[in-house]
Amino acid sequence: MSLDSTDRRILTVLQKQGRISNAELSERVNLSASACHRRVHRLEADGYIRDYVALLDPRKMDVPTTVFVEITLSGQADEVLDAFEKAVARIPDVLECHLMAGTADYILKVVAENTEDFARIHRQHLARLPGVAQMQSSFALRTVFKTTALPV
Repeated sequence: MSLDSTDRRILTVLQKQGRISNAELSERVNLSASACHRRVHRLEADGYIRDYVALLDPRKMDVPTTVFVEITLSGQADEVLDAFEKAVARIPDVLECHLMAGTADYILKVVAENTEDFARIHRQHLARLPGVAQMQSSFALRTVFKTTALPV
């Protein structure tokens, strides 16, 4: 299925306001409520809309510190990569893990309460990850821009 301009308008609104009522959404995209509901259902069924979530405030959740951790593994064998990926997925403080091209094999986005909390996360979890040869951590001083909305 390809997206038309109406589908794109629906997705644009839903990315910013996931809890909008169908009536309000249909008004915003100039569709009848039933046609809008059918399109949203189709976008969900076809996998364009994966989930609806609540985005929490890291400061209110007492994890205002963001750390990006570059990880280089000891090897590139499938078993090494698989073991690392399975282990890192179990660490609750790791929000994202990306396999990279470049100097590091992976980059992690980790949240922590403060530097002492990150030291705990490092000791208890990151330092125990299988296959790690080198690790470099960079603390974000301030988030300049952040969005979860994809370009539509």
